[in-house]
Amino acid sequence: MVHTHSYKFKSLVAVLGLVQLALAGPTLSVRNTDSSATITVCADVGANCVGLPVVSDSCLDFTGGLTFLNKAVSSAVIPGGFVCTFFSQFECTSQGGDDEVVLLSGTWNFFDVPGPSSPDENFNDLASSVSCSPI
Repeated sequence: MVHTHSYKFKSLVAVLGLVQLALAGPTLSVRNTDSSATITVCADVGANCVGLPVVSDSCLDFTGGLTFLNKAVSSAVIPGGFVCTFFSQFECTSQGGDDEVVLLSGTWNFFDVPGPSSPDENFNDLASSVSCSPI
């Protein structure tokens, strides 16, 4: 015999947990991070920022709690010893050309980043995903 009250209570607790997670904003909890390294990505230069854990060679789409970053990234801070590639497409895919930028450690203003065809590329408000790894 199944106790429907117990089942309903467990379902309610699960739903409340999801609501709490959704209301918490874009804080992420990811396993297998690289030494607790994080990159900081900002929707405006130096403002509206969020710290994202570095997970080697994993793609992070700017969806869900990170939707505010989709096509809105203007700056990033990448810790020493890491390289990050920002893509204009989801799933860290590239059509080739100017739809991605590769950035080494440092503080970057996306109005002026090194691109594949120009040393001074404007990649502001173009990123939809990112992938990072240690150098």
